[in-house]
Amino acid sequence: MKTTLKTWCAAALLGSAAVAALAHGYTAGALKIGHPWARATVAGQATGGAYLKLENTGSTPDRLLGGSTPAAERVELHSMSMEGNVMRMREVPAIDIPAGQTVELKPGQFHLMLVGLKAPLAADAKIPLTLKFEKAGEVKVEVKVESMVPGSAASGGGHQH
Repeated sequence: MKTTLKTWCAAALLGSAAVAALAHGYTAGALKIGHPWARATVAGQATGGAYLKLENTGSTPDRLLGGSTPAAERVELHSMSMEGNVMRMREVPAIDIPAGQTVELKPGQFHLMLVGLKAPLAADAKIPLTLKFEKAGEVKVEVKVESMVPGSAASGGGHQH
C-alpha cells in the first residue's frame, strides 16, 4: 500500500510539473499573462503573429500599449474582424483590459504582429518579448514558438498572416 501511495504521489508531482511547464505564465501587479506563443514561420516570411491571454484580477482597468522583441524590427497591436465576406486586419493603438476581465489575443482576433522578422521563428524556439502596459509598465515574457501542424491549436484554424 505504501509503495502504491508513493508511486501515485510521484506521478501527481510529475504531472503537475508538466502542466506548469506547458502553461507558462507571468504576473505584473493585478495582471496575469498566460501562455505567450507564436506560430512558426518559413524562410522569407517578414511577419509573424504572437498570442497570449491577459487576465486583469484587479479593480482598475489597464491597457496593452505595445511591445518589443529582438526577433523583429517592431511589434504592432492588431485587431481582426469580418466585414461582409472579407477579413480585415487593422493596427490599433492599444488593447483595453477591463478590471476583473480576461482578454485573449488569439488567431483571427486581437494579436501581436511581429513585423520585420530578423530570422524565421523556428518551432520549439523561445523568443524574448517585452510587453508595455499603461499601468503595469513593462513586463518581460518568453514566447514559445509552436509548429504550424494543420489542425493544431497553434495553426489557428488555417488563418495565415
